[in-house]
Amino acid sequence: MTKNFLSRAAVFAAGLLLSATAFANEGGNLQQSGTDLNDKASLQRGAALFMNYCSGCHSLKYVRYARIGEDLGLNESEVMDNLNFSGGKIGDHVLSAMPPELAKDAFGKAPPDLSVIARVRGSDWIYTYLKSFYLDESRPVGWNNTLFPNASMPNPLWELQGVQQPVYGKKDASGELPVEGFTISQPGTQDAKQYDKTVRDITAFLEYAGEPAALKRQNVGVWVILFLVFFSFIAWLLKSEYWRDVH
Repeated sequence: MTKNFLSRAAVFAAGLLLSATAFANEGGNLQQSGTDLNDKASLQRGAALFMNYCSGCHSLKYVRYARIGEDLGLNESEVMDNLNFSGGKIGDHVLSAMPPELAKDAFGKAPPDLSVIARVRGSDWIYTYLKSFYLDESRPVGWNNTLFPNASMPNPLWELQGVQQPVYGKKDASGELPVEGFTISQPGTQDAKQYDKTVRDITAFLEYAGEPAALKRQNVGVWVILFLVFFSFIAWLLKSEYWRDVH
């Protein structure tokens, strides 16, 4: 039994090591996003930013415009005028304005749907990814990303962030120059603090899109806790009544 336990423990430890290695290879130095799903203003800004800068290529096929309006406190007119650029109806899912065939010709493959990207990658990954683009003229799209190397998409927010140039370190064992930092060669319309807020808002919206029910679940959770406290009090009174004669 001890031998089996040790064998299983060794396999488990090896699995953790492999997972950690894979995570590090893809870029384990993630920045904390600091998203807050209770901040409705942040979600509203994130929705507008996503629709303006991301929905031209990416869709949210599991989320409807009507659900976004209901959860984010927006009426139908606000949703249709400010968030709907595909010509869909209020009850339609959020689909990309770019046909998949055209997107494939432009980028080599159709951009992925982002409905559950926050659940798959995590909010910190999205936040870091949107801050890690840099100019790379060797790439067909002209851009690269330190967190997700050789990404087949340009920086969608470069006008806001500005153009980042890489700062290279010393050559590694493979002879490649690692990117250790960035410099802004062409300022954007936002400074660093404003851009962090922009990326945080987009990340929060994608976190919401991955699980819209999370907003209501948190509110329901408060009532569940209050019910359990009340029920525990009733159970204590009932117990006291039953055991009164015993004592």
